[in-house]
Amino acid sequence: MTTNSSLRLALFDLDHTLLSGDSDYEWGQFLTTLGVLEGDSHQAKNQSFYADYQAGTLDITAFLAFQLEPLSRFPSSQLNIWHQRFMEERILPLISDTAIQKIAEEKARSHLVAIVTATNRFVTGPIASMLGIDHLIATEPEIDEHGEFTGQVSGIPSFREGKIRRVDQWLDSLGYRWEDFSETAFYSDSKNDLPLLERASEPVAVNPDETLAQIAHSRHWPILHWMPRP
Repeated sequence: MTTNSSLRLALFDLDHTLLSGDSDYEWGQFLTTLGVLEGDSHQAKNQSFYADYQAGTLDITAFLAFQLEPLSRFPSSQLNIWHQRFMEERILPLISDTAIQKIAEEKARSHLVAIVTATNRFVTGPIASMLGIDHLIATEPEIDEHGEFTGQVSGIPSFREGKIRRVDQWLDSLGYRWEDFSETAFYSDSKNDLPLLERASEPVAVNPDETLAQIAHSRHWPILHWMPRP
């Protein structure tokens, strides 16, 4: 298959990119406010992992064990009820009008638009739907034969180089390869996403961390700042 000059692929990171906060961190904090997780202990671990992520030193295996374990404690029916409230209380305030506008622009000009996030699909699936993006590449939580979460990961985590592998798998499932697109854009805030940013023909730094901001400046990548809704 040869490159089609009319095809454009647009990929968005989620946390601190389309959202002005971190959805998996907010989910953990939300569960502690409900009293279903032990507050001080969970918040301390949540904050520690978040700091590691910001520093670029996150142990993804340890983090996912921590992040996904609470899903295995409760039936999916109860988790879904909590998630509806989570969306209203924690996620809506993090969505900027500028991000919504950029999504609309990319959907108008791109053949495929997707979110590519390390956060698990349970947390991010409803967010992608709210943002009007049909394709979501996320870390997949394992589900048992009864439709309940096991607390384990299914497949490759969508993190760092794993995002490239997961994007390739997704494209293959649709009958495409990366090389079929003449334009590939990826929007992200994090140095953790450098592998996928460097692969894109149009890397865009959005609300970048200090390291990514320095790299974007040195390589003359666009830098955007999207503010949360008032």
